[in-house]
Amino acid sequence: MLGDKLRFRFRKVGDLRLLSHHDMMRCLERMLRRGGIPFKSTAGFHPGPRVVFALSLSLGVAGNDEVLELELLQPCEDQDVRTRLNAVAPAGLEFTRVAVVPMKATAVPRRLEYALPIPTDRVAALSERCLELLRNDKIWVERQRPQPKRLNIRPYLRALRVDHVSASTPQAERTRGSGYSLDRESSLTTSDGQTASPSRLLKNADHLLVLDLWVTGTGTARADELLDLLGVRDVQDAGAVLERRVLEIRDEHPPSDSADQPPDGPAESMPLDPHRAAPVEVRPESNQPAGLWNGPVVE
Repeated sequence: MLGDKLRFRFRKVGDLRLLSHHDMMRCLERMLRRGGIPFKSTAGFHPGPRVVFALSLSLGVAGNDEVLELELLQPCEDQDVRTRLNAVAPAGLEFTRVAVVPMKATAVPRRLEYALPIPTDRVAALSERCLELLRNDKIWVERQRPQPKRLNIRPYLRALRVDHVSASTPQAERTRGSGYSLDRESSLTTSDGQTASPSRLLKNADHLLVLDLWVTGTGTARADELLDLLGVRDVQDAGAVLERRVLEIRDEHPPSDSADQPPDGPAESMPLDPHRAAPVEVRPESNQPAGLWNGPVVE
């Protein structure tokens, strides 16, 4: 189908999950040029492709169904553009689907779903912890940016659960997004206090912690915050790969159930106790906080 604005679904997995969002933008521009795709450019002194990512990935997180939109100089066949991009894409980046969208359309995220492989002996305690967390009316976290504050993230939690991966599930699906790969040798402490290598605990893990989160115009819950609250950050530190496997877009999911919708308005917040806020960096040469520095910054 011909169109001058295309919406792609793509996978960013394997070693490429260690590529930053800015490096991903530069990589994409090189791919567009190598593929001979007539893309529109932004204005200004440093023009770049008119590309919009629905939601950038955190460094180290794999993405299985990410979204980007690309504006073209002229109508092009959508599948031809996808084929040309895949032909020049690095290993770990694959454009899986493409569709023509109106020029005024914008990929606004609605819901996210993350998955993390979990050692079998941690499943029972983690399942109970998920239920316990969801029973709370308010779940407070501390954030330092853009201003120090405490934020109630409970309205952003659609579901927290531990899913069992059936033994009949194809291996390719079980390891989708490199979710079961290990980055380095480390160790985990089992429920009986014994130390075991992550390869024994995670390589054939048959359970996934699923974080099902709402996204609003004013924010969302962060996966790293929830891993800390659930006490499984050590699993990720030992080499388990966190994967964002669902990214829903608002115009692709029209409201059907009024009870199953993202929250309206900003989340409840309150100022963070200044004594618990992060210390302010002071520049020795100026004796003033870094946030008040008005001079030029050379990178």
